[in-house]
Amino acid sequence: MPATIPVTEPQALDRTELHGSLNDPLLDAMNFLNEAAGRFPEALSFGAGRPTEGSFEPEQLAGHLRSFTDHLEQERGWSRDRIRTALYQYGRTNGIIHDLIARTLVNDEGIEVPPEAVVVTTGAQEAMLVTLRALFARPEDTLLVSSPCYVGITGAARLLDIAVQPVPEGALGPDPEAVLAAVRTVRAAGGRPRALYLVPDFANPSGASMTVEARRGLLELAEQEDLLILEDNPYGFFVRDGSARPTLKSLDRGRRVLYFGSFAKTALPGARVGYVVADQEVTGPQGDRTLLADELSKIKSMTTVNTSAISQAVIGGMLVESGFRLREANAEAIAFYRASMDALLAELERHFPAERRAELGLDWNRPEGGFFLVVTVPFTADGKALERSARDHGVLWTAMSDFCIDGGGRNQIRLSCSTLTPDQIVEGVARLAGFIEQEAG
Repeated sequence: MPATIPVTEPQALDRTELHGSLNDPLLDAMNFLNEAAGRFPEALSFGAGRPTEGSFEPEQLAGHLRSFTDHLEQERGWSRDRIRTALYQYGRTNGIIHDLIARTLVNDEGIEVPPEAVVVTTGAQEAMLVTLRALFARPEDTLLVSSPCYVGITGAARLLDIAVQPVPEGALGPDPEAVLAAVRTVRAAGGRPRALYLVPDFANPSGASMTVEARRGLLELAEQEDLLILEDNPYGFFVRDGSARPTLKSLDRGRRVLYFGSFAKTALPGARVGYVVADQEVTGPQGDRTLLADELSKIKSMTTVNTSAISQAVIGGMLVESGFRLREANAEAIAFYRASMDALLAELERHFPAERRAELGLDWNRPEGGFFLVVTVPFTADGKALERSARDHGVLWTAMSDFCIDGGGRNQIRLSCSTLTPDQIVEGVARLAGFIEQEAG
């Protein structure tokens, strides 16, 4: 008979022996917001940054799939067997809709790159992760980020043990002079400033946007200082007034810019399809040349292997149906977000006219588009304040300090208007005003 295995107590793992990123307070802060939303389900939330579900219907998914398979059959001349294999099996690591994305980028953003420069990823988050892993090879390599900053990029850098240097963000986004100061700070400390991450249009969390002049100045600086730019553009379509500004990538002549894109806000968040445009050349020791996209593909092959073919097919169908012009296809969503931001600004102004703002020391920015704005409040906006806001006033928001790696944002809150109807915004701001008045008192 086999020997009896002695019964012992289950072994507990020591958190100090797990990766240090798991002790990052930011992870707890994001979990706390989700937990608060669960405990106070009646609270109206200005915290979520997800898109509206608009006119989504489950039945539409089959139609998008059909549009894509029709495209494969009629435009590419694929047989039924080849289409079946493409949808049911593991696929090309770089993706099967890279050419459709390239066509759409030309129409929507004026970005002209070969399809082979596009790597289709599992959301933009994977695009960030594989890009950071490829570019940051030395211990001294440092990532510059505009601060406040989207937590996805700083979280990815933390997972990969990449040093991060904040660049203070002004009302119009990161200023080239501030970027240059950060570059010099890193070099003075013995580091190598490798790349700058930023969202030039309606940034998350601040809502700030760069001027065209600042974009050109940043590209010149990147050339002078041998700096790469990681441009993330999830909100560029959603302009409140005026015309869209050119992306950094469309202005890029020196191939300094890697461009992150996602269909979460402009098509279908549940598909989890993003991409990175990496058209930079990479030279090998024997003089061989490849695209950076091919190098990123090697890393992706060791993470997710390939992005879901079914998800790509759904997005591909939507691109085909739009005539590869997503900006036009998003006209209804653009109008919704414009009305939502206008309503949010109008209600803040109604509850806090200039005289009352001055009395309270209260203010907010007025973004030209996107989902977010920032309110400066006369109290500490932390987890305890959020708890009181949800429990006593039925309204949720996000603390800006969660996005600031340089210790700022302690008396600021981020408001998102992307998921609320105009009526909900009216009620939500009324609740928020009650909370702010109580805290200020």
